Amino acid sequence: MRSAISASDLVLSYGATIAVDRSTFEIPRGLLTAVIGPNGSGKSTVLDGLAGLAAPAAGTVTIHDDAPVAYVLQATKVNEALPVTVRELVRMGRYSSLGSFQRLRSRDREVVETAMADLDIAGLAGKHLHELSGGQRQRVFLAQGIAQDHEILLLDEPLTGLDITSAQAIDAVIHHAAATGCTVVLTTHDLTSARAADHVLLMAGEVIASGPPDQVLTPENLRAAYGPSLMHVDAGSGNLFIDDPAHVPVAGRHLHRERTIHVEGAETDLHGG
Repeated sequence: MRSAISASDLVLSYGATIAVDRSTFEIPRGLLTAVIGPNGSGKSTVLDGLAGLAAPAAGTVTIHDDAPVAYVLQATKVNEALPVTVRELVRMGRYSSLGSFQRLRSRDREVVETAMADLDIAGLAGKHLHELSGGQRQRVFLAQGIAQDHEILLLDEPLTGLDITSAQAIDAVIHHAAATGCTVVLTTHDLTSARAADHVLLMAGEVIASGPPDQVLTPENLRAAYGPSLMHVDAGSGNLFIDDPAHVPVAGRHLHRERTIHVEGAETDLHGG
């Protein structure tokens, strides 16, 4: 299996604070990789490192074949008062391929319109961010990301806290991208989402396990990542419980995110209850 990204003895820090301790891992090319772990485990920091936004304090990150990278942040991290329309924001994804003072070409406009159609936001093209719901804003920024020329797509919790329409639209685009050869790396709090990925990085201030989901998302590894305060095993059913504060009820949210306690099988099936 070829790698799109390699990290060797990688350390990422903010000043004197180490966010991700020495970690070595591979991101496989053309597959969907989920980065999962509890709050504060370094998931988003890893994406920053892969995107080149956080310089390694030690170790290296290698993007093989200089593959172009698109990085989509959570919409909650972006100023919703930006005085631009949805179409203008998505068009910004094309700017890096235009060069200085060049106008959008017909192909650029086609890519923009296709990205908006794929995320079902074409009808919002003339609206501003402050007029949109959180889920709609997340779809806008993902459309901007996929409008870029890219072979690697980094997504910071793209499905967290969304309404069911937005979650379904984004989930479909993510899996289509991976199915057509794009390397997709996303952070998530949700074991079901991670279980559906091709490859998993399990974080706890460092990468403590990486590989196929069934090899990484074991009770032993999850207990090491989440600790006894968040991990519970029901003696009667054998089910594994992760008490994850990221699972906060939101009206209209898709079903498996409507629980504050997420239930997974503790033996061989961790796909969800």
